[in-house]
Amino acid sequence: MADNAKSLKVTQTRSTIGCKRNQIDTLRSLGLKRIGHVVVKEDRPEVRGMVQTVRHLVVVEEVD
Repeated sequence: MADNAKSLKVTQTRSTIGCKRNQIDTLRSLGLKRIGHVVVKEDRPEVRGMVQTVRHLVVVEEVD
């Protein structure tokens, strides 16, 4: 990641029980494995799209 690039801090807040398969796969692609797990990803359109898919399961914060 570049020093001046923004990042997204993604925290899983809800369970995947009862979710569609593509939503579970999206969480895994983001690197999230359990409730309370936090990952920091580069702020890119691809990551934003994945977050949009699982927006009801995660909380997103922008960090520098």
